[in-house]
Amino acid sequence: MDHLTAYQKVQLARHPQRPYFLDYVEHLCPDFVEVHGDRKFGDDAAIVAGFGTLRTIPVCLSGHQKGRDTKQRQYRNFGMPKPEGYRKALRVMKLAEKFQRPILTFIDTPGAYPGIDAEQRGQAEAIAFNLREMSQIRVPIIATITGEGGSGGALAIGVGDRVNMLEYSIYSVIAPESCSAILWRDQLHAAEAAEALKLTPEDLKKYQLIDEIVGEPEGGAHNDAPGMAKCLAAVLERQLAELREVSAENLISCRYKKFRAMGEFGE
Repeated sequence: MDHLTAYQKVQLARHPQRPYFLDYVEHLCPDFVEVHGDRKFGDDAAIVAGFGTLRTIPVCLSGHQKGRDTKQRQYRNFGMPKPEGYRKALRVMKLAEKFQRPILTFIDTPGAYPGIDAEQRGQAEAIAFNLREMSQIRVPIIATITGEGGSGGALAIGVGDRVNMLEYSIYSVIAPESCSAILWRDQLHAAEAAEALKLTPEDLKKYQLIDEIVGEPEGGAHNDAPGMAKCLAAVLERQLAELREVSAENLISCRYKKFRAMGEFGE
């Protein structure tokens, strides 16, 4: 499906039958134990976090969870976390650091929830705090964009030693429709905006914003969730083996340099 346009890939990344975080957990870590709550306000079902075993490797897992039907989507808030979701994810990551377990994050969100209640509880602060704290965690972190990687809502659990993207996923500061609405005053130019945003895995790999593109089964991950999970497991195991050889000090140093080097600037 190399002939797909950027906007067609956007639509594929949003496919309603695409595997979500708990689908990957089912195939990767059947012994997964979920942790609830941020110990400050409450639990946020848009982010799921906990511990499990990837083959023989004890790991921490955290990811966005969307819903399949209307009831689930409302419960999961369409995969758009509030501050307590990010704080819960970080609480579990800190536990992982304490017990020396590598961290795997799975990103699939349109963005952080923009409602007034989220803003009142410190949405921007929660995201910024996660960015700072994840940059200093002393265990390996691998982030994988499995569907939509929307803005700060995605980046809040996306600071990793390795950043992967599935073949038909996207990663962008803004949705094409929103970009079109701002620049053209309507959403009719979403396809043009998608091309300009450079949000596909190929574009992001070219600009060294991600490390690896994970191939999907023919037709996309939604056609073969077990096969997609198997492919992803092989990549994660290889990357974990590489990162286990790196000391905590070097992990933090390389992570810092990795993100500082992103972006090109001209005057």
